[in-house]
Amino acid sequence: MIDLRAARADPEPFRAAVARKGAAAAEAFDELLAADERWRELVPQVDELRGRQKVKGKPTPEQLEELKRIKERLQKIEADLAAAEAARDELLQKVPSPPHESVPDEESDDAEGEVVRVVGEPREGPAKDHLQLGRFEMERAARLSGSRFGYVVGDAARLTLALYRWALDRVIAQGFEPVIPPVLVREEAMFGTGFFPAERFEIYEVVDEGLFLTGTSEVALAGLHTGDILDADELPLRYTAFSTNFRREAGAAGRDTRGMFRVHQFNKVEMFCYVRPDESWAEHERLLAIEESLASELGLPYRVVNIAASELSAAAAKRYDLEAWFPSQQRYRELTSASNTTDYQSRRLGIRYRANGGTEYVHTLNGTAVTDRWTLAVLENFQEEDGSVSVPPVLVEFGAPPKLA
Repeated sequence: MIDLRAARADPEPFRAAVARKGAAAAEAFDELLAADERWRELVPQVDELRGRQKVKGKPTPEQLEELKRIKERLQKIEADLAAAEAARDELLQKVPSPPHESVPDEESDDAEGEVVRVVGEPREGPAKDHLQLGRFEMERAARLSGSRFGYVVGDAARLTLALYRWALDRVIAQGFEPVIPPVLVREEAMFGTGFFPAERFEIYEVVDEGLFLTGTSEVALAGLHTGDILDADELPLRYTAFSTNFRREAGAAGRDTRGMFRVHQFNKVEMFCYVRPDESWAEHERLLAIEESLASELGLPYRVVNIAASELSAAAAKRYDLEAWFPSQQRYRELTSASNTTDYQSRRLGIRYRANGGTEYVHTLNGTAVTDRWTLAVLENFQEEDGSVSVPPVLVEFGAPPKLA
């Protein structure tokens, strides 16, 4: 959540910033300030009435009558105060993180933001897609689980598993501690990371248990230190997790529904960082550099996009997407993202560190190392004219077949 005290003290910069994320965000901010003002008007009234309840000695009949009237008045105002506080807190959950000043406002012709750089030469001309290059059992999975689930079988599975092992090896070498996290979490974790209320429709719920299937291990890794006060010397803390993830993709009907490109269940290697506020923007660039190093090591053509403010999540102050070239589609598609959520998540989750004789909120960041979609990118970009795929040698070292026929 945003720093309400800072927003209250100087609201115009906050209003202008959150408005860049859309009219609904600006409206929620204005409603928040109005609710906060109402709450602040009632606090001194409650304090004043509570003070008037204190009477020295035995009260007279007149004082008893006055105390009765004060009590009745206090009960009403306390109820109003509780309602105002609940309204303020609910609105506080709806106001997104203000975007960083370096975030663009406009999307480009073929990207959701500003294209920062393009690396590698895209493969031109006719190309097979992943369903023609690897074994993906979509119809059999549909009979088992419904649409938009798939089996990854044989050499395609070996390639996918090698990608996870390779990515974990590279990220751990960068100082990240490996984690295998829970994928079922309570509602508080979803609110704490900012996925609720904005993205609730995307999340699968286990109703009888009060649990939710996470769409990214970012949720579990952020929840790892919920309520903690960390020592400054501990920072930065860097974790990397492998997990299976679930998303309803409710808003994507009719888009990318062929094959394994956009499915309800997928695997991912995620990176997550806790850092001091003055280090978070450098850490954001570091996450991006790691993602680029992975794409470059495999030799995938890619571009980096600085995502426009209107496309950012509620929690993100800035996000880079790394998009690989997909020959079958003749366009770039997202492979990874790297987001700086500053103190938005840590305020919700109560994660602080000791500093300057007190405590301050840490900044949190997240970035993708590898997802199942990397398998599709490798298959398409390293296909041969005879329909086979020559796998990058580094993945063979981690158990991938040297060639898919």
